[in-house]
Amino acid sequence: MVLYTSPFPNSFLSVLHSFSWGLIFPCYWLADRLVASFVPTTYEKRQRADDPCYFHALCIIITTPIYLALLVASLPFALIGFLLWSPLQSARRPYIYSRLEDKNHANGATLLTEWKAAGNGKSFCFGSANVCLLPDSLARFNNVFNTQARAKEIGRRIRNGASRPQIKIYIDSPTNTSISAASFSSLVSPQGGDSTNRTVNAGIKRTTSMEYKGDNSGSNNSEDSREDKGGAGEPNEGEENTCIVRINGEDNGHMSDTETDTVNGQAHASGPAEPSLEGDAESSKTPNHKQKEGDSGSLDSYSASRESLVKVRVGDGTVDQSTVNNKLLYKASIMKKTSVRKKKHTDETFDHEISAFFPANLDFLCLQEVFDKRAAEKLKEQLHHYFEYIVYDVGVYSCHGCCSFKFVNSGLLFASRYPVMDAAYHCYPNGRGTDSLASKGALFLKVQVGSTPQDQRIVGYISCTHLQAIAGDTTVRCEQLDMLQDWLSEFRKSTSSSSTANPEELVAFDVICGDLNFDNCSSEDKLEQQHSLFTHYKDPCRIGPGEDKPWAIGTLLDPEGLYDEEVCTPDNLQKVLESEEGRKGYLVYPTSKNHSSSQKGRKASLKGNGRRIDYMLYTEEGLYLEWKVEVEEFSFITQLAGLTDHLPVAMRLMVSTGEDDP
Repeated sequence: MVLYTSPFPNSFLSVLHSFSWGLIFPCYWLADRLVASFVPTTYEKRQRADDPCYFHALCIIITTPIYLALLVASLPFALIGFLLWSPLQSARRPYIYSRLEDKNHANGATLLTEWKAAGNGKSFCFGSANVCLLPDSLARFNNVFNTQARAKEIGRRIRNGASRPQIKIYIDSPTNTSISAASFSSLVSPQGGDSTNRTVNAGIKRTTSMEYKGDNSGSNNSEDSREDKGGAGEPNEGEENTCIVRINGEDNGHMSDTETDTVNGQAHASGPAEPSLEGDAESSKTPNHKQKEGDSGSLDSYSASRESLVKVRVGDGTVDQSTVNNKLLYKASIMKKTSVRKKKHTDETFDHEISAFFPANLDFLCLQEVFDKRAAEKLKEQLHHYFEYIVYDVGVYSCHGCCSFKFVNSGLLFASRYPVMDAAYHCYPNGRGTDSLASKGALFLKVQVGSTPQDQRIVGYISCTHLQAIAGDTTVRCEQLDMLQDWLSEFRKSTSSSSTANPEELVAFDVICGDLNFDNCSSEDKLEQQHSLFTHYKDPCRIGPGEDKPWAIGTLLDPEGLYDEEVCTPDNLQKVLESEEGRKGYLVYPTSKNHSSSQKGRKASLKGNGRRIDYMLYTEEGLYLEWKVEVEEFSFITQLAGLTDHLPVAMRLMVSTGEDDP
């Protein structure tokens, strides 16, 4: 299957489309700005409350007539442009495939060799997020604004979080959840030992995710980063950023303020951290980018809360401060985990956490609601610093391919570190209400993740979707889930080049990601909860229909609280969501006919841990029979705090092949 690298089959149609959109855009932009000026966010309302001169009201009085006059003047040109634009959509392709052109920064081909080096298996990390990149006037109804700046910041945070190394810390006490001064010293100045494993002493596992800040924030665009990796002699990309540290509990894990200051002094002894590459003026327009001390979501911050962030500099062997200087800055977000689990978690076989960062070494990313085309371009540019392959601008426009007129695309975007082999998109024909104006559908992808010693391709399937959003449309969503399964089955059959007798390809995983717009606790969503999809695909957060696991939390944030100081930074939001009371204040909970829709004043009656409408599903059906797929880790991520009204989720799958590859 040929992947489409441009939206139209020839340059003439592309030029004609650009011309028609150029006629439409002024009218579109003016209408967007006019509506946006009358839909303030809670952040803007708070700012205006402190303005005694009513400067903003004066600006609206002056600018509104100007916007209206220009809008009326641009309407004839927009009409001509629309008459050209609409029929062109019948020739438009359903997506744009973008591959990083700089071969010096590309590493997708290198990743394919890791499977052979891994021997008995390999893990893959998947992420999914609804980023609410609508036109600014529409995004404000979800209490977020400045779509263009948010798109750039979202991309920067994702690739910064994904490109950091991962450190695993082991503690020898099941009741000790703090790190001793000796532990900090071992992180700051490790002495000798195996540079590949970097292990000291034995104990009980605690996982630590480290955010890396070097000369840049992406693994694909750093020559210095690759030189450092090569010097360490670590062959596998997926393992090269892992450091294992073991901690003794002789001091009972206590760390005094004096010791903390000493450690922080060691961590900063080699000079200040390097500034971020992104110093753009756009970021200053939104409150989310004014990072405070302790904001772990931004690499511009030079300190963080002691409870969840640690800054260290790590070297292999004996540390030479002159060589370590200005090389590595780590921020550690520590997930509590002991070998003695609480009784309600005794059956759990994998790690789970609320993390302030996207997982290190994120392999695949599925995004929803990337509707704005300019924002999609900005997001793509940022993600290309880490992901080599991106599929974006997915969907159809006008009346082409669907029953009703479509003003915007599907909003789906897919990014991968591994090569994309095939892609297909289908539009849901049964959208209702405002959802029918967007070409919501499903994007199916086939990726190559390795090869066996016998040169058999190892592939994986990933599906990204966004279902009907309007509450009460349970029948519509169930029909869309039916179509999703049918389309996926057809895609796998049409793209498979294997036979049972002589397999040319071995399937390692099959994953579905997306915003399904129903949760597993609401009584109104019973039909979706019992859908046959969940008999074929497993939900790591689910016990059964209507019941989630105790550690699973909602992914839909209360829009009214997005800019509260308690949750406006990734680190603060992480702390709030770790407590039951915090979740009740800032997550949207399942609705109940017996209670008011207001979030406040009904905390005692709230069911579950919030509405979890963003899903990551996997299956063991249709994979290579001799392989086993298990969840290794599941995360709810707060790194996009203040930038969207959803919590991203991530899942790491381990594909075990046994002692030898087949």
